[in-house]
Amino acid sequence: MSGEKTIVLAFSGGLDTSYCVPYLAEAHQARVLTVFVDTGGADARAREGIAAQAHAVGAWQHREVDARQEVYDAFIATLIRGNILRGEVYPLSVAAERTQQAVEIARIAREMGAWAVAHGSTGAGNDQVRFDVALRTLLPGGRILTPIRDQGLSREAAIAYLKERALPVPEGSSRYSINAGLWGTTLGGEWTHDSWQAPPEDAWNEGIDSGDAPDEDDPLDIEIGWREGLPVSLGRRSLSGPALVEEIAGLTRPRGIGRGIHVGETVLGIKGRIGFEAGPALVLIHAHRELEKITLTHSQSFWKDHLARVFGDRLHAGQSFDPLMGDIEAMILSSQEHVQGKTRIRLERGRFLVTGVSSDRSLMDTEAARYGETHALWDGREARAFAKLSAVPALLAGGRGGR
Repeated sequence: MSGEKTIVLAFSGGLDTSYCVPYLAEAHQARVLTVFVDTGGADARAREGIAAQAHAVGAWQHREVDARQEVYDAFIATLIRGNILRGEVYPLSVAAERTQQAVEIARIAREMGAWAVAHGSTGAGNDQVRFDVALRTLLPGGRILTPIRDQGLSREAAIAYLKERALPVPEGSSRYSINAGLWGTTLGGEWTHDSWQAPPEDAWNEGIDSGDAPDEDDPLDIEIGWREGLPVSLGRRSLSGPALVEEIAGLTRPRGIGRGIHVGETVLGIKGRIGFEAGPALVLIHAHRELEKITLTHSQSFWKDHLARVFGDRLHAGQSFDPLMGDIEAMILSSQEHVQGKTRIRLERGRFLVTGVSSDRSLMDTEAARYGETHALWDGREARAFAKLSAVPALLAGGRGGR
């Protein structure tokens, strides 16, 4: 085996990437450097297990990269500021995390002078596109090896390959595909292929360690502080973005908050369906939206939300490096100057409610007017004239006949 021919493999510790290690080493007579990019969702025990699996299947070296702050700064911050939910329900966790993982793989490959990079995506999903687009952009002309996609490898074939070489098959359910990250956990499986079928309860139990659920009659009120459209404190404690997200997860997960099902267009143009649990994402996006309602003008909100949806669609498609993304991000950031204050959220079993918002930049000025009650900036005659003029376009259109 060549001592200089190095392949950098994005490694999750699952079956597909476990297969890739010995296969790449044998097929290319190369040494395989496995890299686990932690974008959230893996505790110390899980990370130790991933490293042990990498070495057990023959990795030359294994590295672990903590990219939680990077994925938050590069993607999650804009997802919050833009109130971005794909299909109005799903917070785009995997798209953001896969792109950041590809960024880290490319960085290490450049540092190592690697012969090639590799990932374990199949040919049927979105992740292959996200990895490929990022790697081709960041490593122009570089080799990208994708054994699972190229071979159309089945789960059974991958297991047989490892067993033939007396290599450990990773533990895990054959029924569900689980991806855990800072911004949420997604659940796949046979049930997702039938749009009428509900997720089995054990899918949630296996994919999400909820811990002890609180009493149904024990709601919890939390207060989140905001500055320039981002959460900066929980209660009286200032926290970094990733730490705040993780703390909210510890409150929402036991209550079963943030579970949902998303159906939408995949990057390849077919319909896809997943289950997800993303309590912190949904809580923060809904709380942020309520704060914006009192701090942004109508036109700001309209155009920001319109462009934010484009941002989300491009991120989903793996197009994070399109210059348009930076343009949209700049507009979203500009709109957030006055989005500061605090929000109060009540957490209950299976649901949450934003019960209060407050800001010293609020446009909701009760001294100027109280909706449906009093007004100080105009008088009754002016209001009557405004209402009369507001009817002019419809009046003229109605006079053309045709109704």
